[in-house]
Amino acid sequence: MRFLADAGIAKRIVEWLRTQAHDAIHLREQGLQRLPDREVFAKASAERRVVLTFDLDYGEIVALSPSPAASVILFRLHDTSTPHVIERLEAVLKVSSPQLEQGGVVVVVEETRHRVRTFPKKPQAPE
Repeated sequence: MRFLADAGIAKRIVEWLRTQAHDAIHLREQGLQRLPDREVFAKASAERRVVLTFDLDYGEIVALSPSPAASVILFRLHDTSTPHVIERLEAVLKVSSPQLEQGGVVVVVEETRHRVRTFPKKPQAPE
């Protein structure tokens, strides 16, 4: 699976994903940590990546996107330590990977559960 880590995600999480045979990049690796959220999502969509973030704005971005090609894993955790985030991410990936790859999915990850929300692709208006 392909991932794009937002600025608030620890680089060690990206490194862990790579050890699990995923294609993962971090915005900081590309000098894009100040890129606005909508542009981050556009980049993820263009590259067919799943955004990893703590930023609540991404749920709205997916919901309002006319044809989201990217999905988002949104962490809402009290314990944001890297080992705990990895533990929760691993649990999500075991059950939600096929959905995430479709695009237009937001997975909200909490301490003991996660919720999957799929947003239907909206028809684009003719030009």
